[in-house]
Amino acid sequence: MRSVRKAGFVCFGEVNTPYERLKAKHDQAWKLLGKLGVEAVDAGIVLDDPGYGTAQEAIRKLEGGGFCCLVICVAGWIPSHAVIQVTDPFRHIPMLLWGLCGWMENGHIVTTADQAGTTALRPVFEEMGYRFSYVYSTMDQGHPEERIDSFIRAAYALQRLRQAKIGTMGYRDMLLYGTQCEGTSLRHVLGIETEPFEMLEMVQNAEKVSRADIETWKTYIDRNWCILNRDAGAEETVERGVRYALAIGRKVEERGYDAVTLLDVDGMKKLLGFPPAMVFMLLNRIYGVQVIPENDILGSATQLLMHFATDQTVPYLEYYEFFKDCLLAGVPDFIPEPAADGPVTMLPAAFGLLDSSLLNVSRVKPGYVTCSRLLYRKGRYAMHFYTGDAKKPPVWEECGWDAPAPQLPSLAIYPDSCTVEEFAQKVGGQHTIVSYGNHAELIRTMCRLADLDVL
Repeated sequence: MRSVRKAGFVCFGEVNTPYERLKAKHDQAWKLLGKLGVEAVDAGIVLDDPGYGTAQEAIRKLEGGGFCCLVICVAGWIPSHAVIQVTDPFRHIPMLLWGLCGWMENGHIVTTADQAGTTALRPVFEEMGYRFSYVYSTMDQGHPEERIDSFIRAAYALQRLRQAKIGTMGYRDMLLYGTQCEGTSLRHVLGIETEPFEMLEMVQNAEKVSRADIETWKTYIDRNWCILNRDAGAEETVERGVRYALAIGRKVEERGYDAVTLLDVDGMKKLLGFPPAMVFMLLNRIYGVQVIPENDILGSATQLLMHFATDQTVPYLEYYEFFKDCLLAGVPDFIPEPAADGPVTMLPAAFGLLDSSLLNVSRVKPGYVTCSRLLYRKGRYAMHFYTGDAKKPPVWEECGWDAPAPQLPSLAIYPDSCTVEEFAQKVGGQHTIVSYGNHAELIRTMCRLADLDVL
């Protein structure tokens, strides 16, 4: 289901412009927002009338709206002061400054001087410190639908982040540096709350999981997953995985987590003897949370940002090999069900000295992708991202798996927004978050609104 993005909408024009023309342009812009799936509140048409009567009425309609952004639609020339009268009470909300355009009539151009209004406003918005984007319609190209959609999605994602919470079971798996996170700065910049909980609590919760709930999800797995080389050991693994997933799920529901990351190698694998691939899969399937291993909090934050912005369940991949024109990226554990190309396929497997469990060996959907990751460097948060074509990978194996080594879920990614060398010199960690489609404009907008550096 597509997320509902709520925006305030207000249209501006000069008092001397024929009102019916302003109304026609207002209606055209309003229709476009509806087409994009935006739940907009219409504050009407504001004029530069004496006493700011229309401005005050618009403010009244917009107050308390809980919007992710305001769409400031300029239908014709209007003195800047009449616009600022409306916008300044909402300076804390991201704004889209959108200039409409003229039309052809009897073989010639007719204009209401829309861009005279927007070009007067753009530097004023900038000087007043508004978080905004500037777009404009043209008679030869129409409305900038993609840029409008990207802006509203970006503003919505940042709004959602302000209420988001990441649960991390444990901290700093394998003593990695790149997965650490300073919670106060993350809360300040993006609004995300990070909350740790102990693996012991999951173990205690596991003892309280009902038999009926376990059987429900065992039945789901039997009907929807293909388990290769299934034996008595696999049956035991399935039950244990369901129990752990429901135990963590109890914490998810109790604390309202939007995303979860777990102490993976040093926790569930070493201490409990249970590689948690199927636990991650079930957490996403049952509770709708985004999941990533190894206490990767910034990876989890990236997942939430892209999930809120695109409505996708966004998998993680990690880099294995670089080639002249492509990157081999895969995962040694799981991909969420929505990212599987074909049936979810599981295989009993063990790696090195770790205990055997069910490994997800599903194929990953190919397609055009955007790969992104938040990182923290020199006191500031930044986003590293690139776009490219993700294709079926060549046959390969990770050394260390029991023979015959499984084909891990993976993609061969051919970047087109940078070279492999350019990517390598800016890469922000071993984990990248994959979303399908070209979301470069969306990410740039989010970074600008949140004051994140772009890599």
